Amino acid sequence: MFELLLVAAASGLAGFIDAIVGGGGLVLTPALFSVYPQAVPATLLGTNKGAAVWGTGWATLQYARKVSLRWAALWPAVVAALAGSFLGAWTVTQISADGLRKALPFVLLAVLLYTLWRKDLGQHHTPRFAGRHEALVATGVGATVGFYDGFFGPGTGSFFVFLFVRLLGYDFLHASASAKLLNTATNTAALTLFAFKGHVWWQVAAVMAVTNVVGSLLGTRLALKHGAGFVRIVFIVVVGALILKTGYDGLIRA
Repeated sequence: MFELLLVAAASGLAGFIDAIVGGGGLVLTPALFSVYPQAVPATLLGTNKGAAVWGTGWATLQYARKVSLRWAALWPAVVAALAGSFLGAWTVTQISADGLRKALPFVLLAVLLYTLWRKDLGQHHTPRFAGRHEALVATGVGATVGFYDGFFGPGTGSFFVFLFVRLLGYDFLHASASAKLLNTATNTAALTLFAFKGHVWWQVAAVMAVTNVVGSLLGTRLALKHGAGFVRIVFIVVVGALILKTGYDGLIRA
């Protein structure tokens, strides 16, 4: 019972972070591995997705009510993210992700430095493209990050946010809202695969899903209340934490 309370609390915090800018896996995944050290890793990852998909889905609904999303561009991106996530999950069964694990902290560092350098980045919502051009770029983002999520995963939400800001000209609030929709798709794809393989503890996932949604509700309200500037600050903090975590995992502990 105590173990369940611990992971439920971690799931709530993860939902809060995910709702604002992504990166909730930074909290929940290590918590699951710490509390259940003897469990099969795939089962813990599947259980993680079983909770996270509800939080990201709830955040998407909340954002959609308050933020004007560019649905014509996002729906093709959702399909591409689903396909990319499935392909990434299949690819990781064929080749090792060790090279990406070691490169990831440097990629995240580049994202962080660019964001800090461009102080105006993501402060104003000025979409660069429209129509098919916007849909094509958004689809490319969905497919690429979706593949990454299926293949490896840490920082998926943050990569979605950064690319929507950098490539499409969204502000951080609209980028985060759009990222939630695509992250829900990639979580759904991964959860489907894990469930098919029998790698989900549904009872644990159900409890974590409740707290994940509560955390998601609080995070979404904060983001909507304080706007793009607040989301940018949280993005910088989360990416910084991801650099430390992935750097330790890929370069020191390895």
